[in-house]
Amino acid sequence: MIKLLNLSKEISQFRLIFRVALFFAIFSNLTFFANVLKIYPLTFANLFYILSLFIVLVSFTTLLFTLFGSRYTTKPLLITALLVSSFTSYFMQTYNIVIDEGMIQNALQTNFNESLDLFSIQLVFYVVLLGFLPSWYVYNVPVKYGSLRKELYLKLKTIVISLILIGFLIFSFSQFYTSFFREHKPLRYYTNPTYWIYSIGKYTSKTLKSQHIEVKYIGRDAHIAHEPKEDEESKELIILVVGEAARADRFSLNGYAKETNPLLKQEKDLVNFSNMSSCGTSTAVSVPCMFSLYEKDEYNYDKGIATENVLDVLMHTGNIEVLWRDNNSDSKGVALRVAYEDFKSSQNNPVCDTECRDIGMLSGLDKYIAAHKGKDILIVLHMMGNHGPAYYKRYPKEFEKFTPVCETNQLENCTPESIGNAYDNAILYTDYFLSEVIKFLKPYSTTYETAMFYVADHGESLGEGGLYLHGLPYFMAPNSQTHVASMMWLGSEMIKEDIDIEKLRTYSNQPFTQDNLFHSLLGLFEVETELYKPKMDMFHKAIIADKQ
Repeated sequence: MIKLLNLSKEISQFRLIFRVALFFAIFSNLTFFANVLKIYPLTFANLFYILSLFIVLVSFTTLLFTLFGSRYTTKPLLITALLVSSFTSYFMQTYNIVIDEGMIQNALQTNFNESLDLFSIQLVFYVVLLGFLPSWYVYNVPVKYGSLRKELYLKLKTIVISLILIGFLIFSFSQFYTSFFREHKPLRYYTNPTYWIYSIGKYTSKTLKSQHIEVKYIGRDAHIAHEPKEDEESKELIILVVGEAARADRFSLNGYAKETNPLLKQEKDLVNFSNMSSCGTSTAVSVPCMFSLYEKDEYNYDKGIATENVLDVLMHTGNIEVLWRDNNSDSKGVALRVAYEDFKSSQNNPVCDTECRDIGMLSGLDKYIAAHKGKDILIVLHMMGNHGPAYYKRYPKEFEKFTPVCETNQLENCTPESIGNAYDNAILYTDYFLSEVIKFLKPYSTTYETAMFYVADHGESLGEGGLYLHGLPYFMAPNSQTHVASMMWLGSEMIKEDIDIEKLRTYSNQPFTQDNLFHSLLGLFEVETELYKPKMDMFHKAIIADKQ
């Protein structure tokens, strides 16, 4: 070890790369090998497989940095990789998450205050030990560079040796590697730094490509099915609440043992959708996907940003006003072409203590409605909801009904009970907020067709199976990250003349997905367009016969 850290002896850049690759394999891949050991327990036979994985990982990392290394790039690349990997090591080790393309997109779109929730002394410890200290070594170790010819020879030699080692081991243990790559593909998501480097490359390519995309117009034929009238009684006032990280099984409306919905359960005109699935496992994917024309299996980032969404289609009618109020990070590109108001600061939000509360988004809505008299209105409220890991911050203290609570963002240091209690208290605050939305709408129910529609963007892992937060690739995500809370409140008698609430309840437990939102909103506002699919409209089967 002393020889490895000797700062007086010059070494080649390729030996430096190898040393850093060895460091990555030993210290930055604990989560990777921990997950490998869950599938391949440490038996005598498996010991050789795991050792071969270690060598392949070192060889591949060496190969990667050798390809891009040079007199001017080797040290900056290694230092950058060490610093970033110290962060990724912390989040993978602490929350058992993977740093894929979606997680990078989510991280880049997270605001500063949300990022502060992830700060901890343990994070500093990881960054110092796995980032700054090895980076200091890389920066200070003297590197000897030869002639261009010699450097090219050494580069080629390193590449060939790395490839031979990788090829030999994969061939020698072909049965193991066939299983590893085909049956246990998610394991490679935990390799550090190779997978996050790949993911950044993929995200960067996608982002650069998207800068030249022109938005495709859709639904230009959209119009209200009935002739617009001047009187308010023909108008609709609908509030769509987009929740955050609210898993369905923590709502007492869905049978959860704790009473987390004491106020909503008193609403006789509420219909609960207990079997709603999300489009993604992160806000950055789910929110644009749920408003998109494309269904989950078709949706991707490029299509989402290159095509108008359902809010645009509603605006194309010329008779529907749309307002988006946000107390989360932002609308993820959904509200770019409609009225948008930021409620994350006290400048707009009058209800702020340790953070600005969701309830503040109701402030001033009366004025907005009065200013758009004679129009149908859709108001979207994007909640802070249950944004983790600091669940204890997501509600005022008077909502701390379930105790003890985890009062740190280092969830691994808390008991499952205290994590669950903090999360459930945040659900309790969501119950209060939604009940206040309903209370706000009730006075308008004599003059408008009023309704509230709630759907969470994704769920959340609370330590089950060692998983925390959300954002896993969809195919490997647990049900807790994809099964989300959703409900509908039908306010006025006028809207109940259109939708049979009892009929709606008869099938409210059937499987729905966020793919249904696009068509359900068109149906609620009685918008006719060739894009509308009645079978995808959650409320279509409950429309009273003479209204169809």
